Amino acid sequence: MTSYMTRMRLSILTVNTCIAFFISALSAHAAGPTTAAEWYAAGQRTVQEARQLKPGASRAKNVILFVGDGMGITTVTAARILEGQLRGESGEDNALSFEKFPYVALSKTYSTNQQTPDSAPTMTAMVTGVKTKDRFLSVNQNGIKGDHTSVKGNELPTILELAEQRGLATGVVTTTTVTHATPGACYAHTVDRDWEWDGKLPDAAKAANFPDIARQLIEFKYGNGLEVALGGGRSFFLPTRILDPEEPDEKGVRLDDQDLIKKWLEQPRAAYVWSKAQLDTIDLQATDHLLGLFERSHMKFEADRASDAGGEPSLSEMTRAALTVLKKNKKGFFLMVEGGRIDHGHHMGNAYRALTETIELSRAVSTALTMTNPRDTLIIVTADHSHTLTMAGYPKRGNPILGKVIEPDSTEPAKDQFGLPYTTLNYANGPGHVGASDSQPHGSKTFPHPPKTYKSEPYTRPNLTNTDTTAPNYMQESIAPFFLETHGGEDVAIYASGPGAHLVRGVLEQNVIFHIMKTALLP
Repeated sequence: MTSYMTRMRLSILTVNTCIAFFISALSAHAAGPTTAAEWYAAGQRTVQEARQLKPGASRAKNVILFVGDGMGITTVTAARILEGQLRGESGEDNALSFEKFPYVALSKTYSTNQQTPDSAPTMTAMVTGVKTKDRFLSVNQNGIKGDHTSVKGNELPTILELAEQRGLATGVVTTTTVTHATPGACYAHTVDRDWEWDGKLPDAAKAANFPDIARQLIEFKYGNGLEVALGGGRSFFLPTRILDPEEPDEKGVRLDDQDLIKKWLEQPRAAYVWSKAQLDTIDLQATDHLLGLFERSHMKFEADRASDAGGEPSLSEMTRAALTVLKKNKKGFFLMVEGGRIDHGHHMGNAYRALTETIELSRAVSTALTMTNPRDTLIIVTADHSHTLTMAGYPKRGNPILGKVIEPDSTEPAKDQFGLPYTTLNYANGPGHVGASDSQPHGSKTFPHPPKTYKSEPYTRPNLTNTDTTAPNYMQESIAPFFLETHGGEDVAIYASGPGAHLVRGVLEQNVIFHIMKTALLP
């Protein structure tokens, strides 16, 4: 009895501490310390809060995995500052919603054959507990790239499959196509992440009726199937004979004449939506299987969402809808939410869109915090890999994170060895390279269409004196000319709260994330 009461007191203490962390995170926009005494007191409070933290229950009823695709540590830092500055603050002492989670670790993202990975093996590691090769989705490293016959016998069970077998509800939410690498690894098994619809399959795979990724989502054979799938990729589910509802000049791309949306609707209490208006009006309490495909391909960037003709929900709005459906299962649920277009903004050399996508992911985490109980829900926020975004120079406190570097005690931009101003944020490679062969001046290239060729003759840096580097379409300079910027290979952060979160510690191999979630949800 004494042992039981002790555990109860520790559990209550832990929950109260977690709630305090959450309240601190949600109110992080308050002005930070300014005087020496305030900095000292704030440091003392942080240590006192940490001293109260004790590992709580290790069993979770629910798990939510948030993946910021390409959300490296520099991205988090810059997004934190930008969010604060968008509110009129200096930004540096701001905190994104998940940055106040009590447990933080680093994740080593390399795959079995890549030092700097792509999203397929990294997400596979997180949802199966096993590292694998580039481009593979939930297939082990014994598979052969491009050979559909090598999938059988090398499939890796995913945490969604295991959860469905236990009777839990499951779902995936993303701003990319729902068949993209990160969501696809949750339910599909394939040796090429590009096999999103049947038109991408090699002839041998077509002849063998090997299922493309979209088919694998609809034909998910575990439990009673996925309860929620929200994102883009509508054209991959429709045959060429069916017109798109939002863009009537376009059609589906499936060559097998299968209407996979119709097949989804054959499930009991199933619903399909393709616009924000439909999502807002559907009765989610009467829906057990919700499919939302809000764009023919990827969804709009958050910065451009308001201009979408059909109207798209935000990531946080999709998260709210998903949780409303999943929470009806009394046994619990597993939900994966991806801020997928963080990655795309970086690839295009456009920090503004990458950072605003990161801020929206933070809002989605806040939504999850308000809709779940810290006593029974493990929330993990991490990234699959990083990018080559850099943050450098000596800008003064409060200097616009997207702006040119202005040092303390100065009002003019700092200069490089050519006597030219430079920005705080840049990329190691990408389309912002100054040797671009198009005729447009640097920083005004038509976004999101980066140049395809570059000048080979010597060049000098552009003069950014009269360039607005904070403009949404500005493409940060890069050292090496690439059509698309590449991923980065350094460790990424893991942030965790709730039951089992204390297992997130130190520097972890990325596949350990699966084992932490499985231990908490499916012991």
